[in-house]
Amino acid sequence: MGNLLGGVGVREPTTVEDCDSTWQTDSEPEPEEPGPGGGEGPGREPAQPPETPERAGGRPRASPAPDRDAEAAGAEQGADSTEVSAKPKRSFYAARDLYKYRHQYPNFKDIRYQNDLSNLRFYKNKIPFKPDGVYIEEVLSKWKGDYEKLEYSHTYIQWLFPLREQGLNFYAKELTTYEIEEFKKTKEAIRRFLLAYKMMLEFFGIKLIDKTGNVARAVNWQERFQHLNESQHNYLRITRILKSLGELGYESFKSPLVKLILHEALVENTIPNIKQSALEYFVYTIRDRRERRRLLRFAQKHYTPSENFIWGPPRREQPEGSKAPKTPAPPTSGHHSQTSLHKKPKDSKNPSAAARVSSKAAEDKKVAPREPGEETDWPSSEAGSEAARPGDPEREGDADNSSPQPEETIAHALEKKESVSPSEKDEERESHNKDCESPGETGSHDDALLQ
Repeated sequence: MGNLLGGVGVREPTTVEDCDSTWQTDSEPEPEEPGPGGGEGPGREPAQPPETPERAGGRPRASPAPDRDAEAAGAEQGADSTEVSAKPKRSFYAARDLYKYRHQYPNFKDIRYQNDLSNLRFYKNKIPFKPDGVYIEEVLSKWKGDYEKLEYSHTYIQWLFPLREQGLNFYAKELTTYEIEEFKKTKEAIRRFLLAYKMMLEFFGIKLIDKTGNVARAVNWQERFQHLNESQHNYLRITRILKSLGELGYESFKSPLVKLILHEALVENTIPNIKQSALEYFVYTIRDRRERRRLLRFAQKHYTPSENFIWGPPRREQPEGSKAPKTPAPPTSGHHSQTSLHKKPKDSKNPSAAARVSSKAAEDKKVAPREPGEETDWPSSEAGSEAARPGDPEREGDADNSSPQPEETIAHALEKKESVSPSEKDEERESHNKDCESPGETGSHDDALLQ
């Protein structure tokens, strides 16, 4: 049958961001429990690779040769042996390898004939795995519990957990899409596949507790966790096991296993050396974005130091509407700006000058001898002059909200002057004219008033 994308060129991702769609749609609701089976569904990776890069953080590396992605990723994972103090970095090799897995290996072609079902025939106990020549029934019966053999033999894992990619055992055959479908239909093969999974879990110190994939610590967990913390090549095996579970119809078994490993590494601190591989590889074998987000949020809650957690969620820029509002300007500056629009550029100086002259004249009249009717001539000149003084801020504020008071004061004073005798009017008129001709000469105006 072959891969339908075999003749179509698909754009290869070039950065970690291109490979990771975990936080692409963070608005999706979180699932209560992982559903059974694999395949596509809400929150799962699309069959076609997305064209828009997704942000998840990290620094991209140079693109490796396409046929060395899996080997390079495996070498990186095996080399990640101890917890380091430096801030970790996302691996582009790992991100691209798992991107291809989650997207059903774009640009993949089945290179074998469809009747060459080597993996299925091995699980049907018809052929032994190569190069050791051991059948599956012997592995399940005699190798179970033999931790030395399971630890130091490196040729069986590719046969027990086949993938659509080449492993380190070149005698093992890659899965084909047709073989995957036939495998799922064969109860005998599925039964043995689950027994092989249980055997490897016990080797790691974990036990399968039900048919839905839930797991827990095994009886010998302390010894096996200590060994797992020190033997990092087993992290490569766990990655392969998780991938194979998804290929052969047990996608729902992945999340419980990854959750237990994260809990032991980050919360219980029983296998701390595995946390980098768990976050960089194990989580990203899961095809459902929502499940990955759930696991990463759990990991972020317990990861230390927290500032070194680089697997998301990405930081979002603060929207403009949520920024702190600017402090409003003091009200006095607003009044001054409004007042300046209403003031006349030239005439505004005359009322204040006249007001100062009038106020000084009133003071001189107090000193000079007055006639009985003179006290009522300037009853409000002092108040008007005080209102017009530029040094009084309270008066200035009042003047901004109404018409200038010096003009009203002078007008009121002129009305009062009409009641004065004609001789006094003539003297005042003469002094006023002199003041208009030379407003700065206040001494001549005072002499005119005193005559």
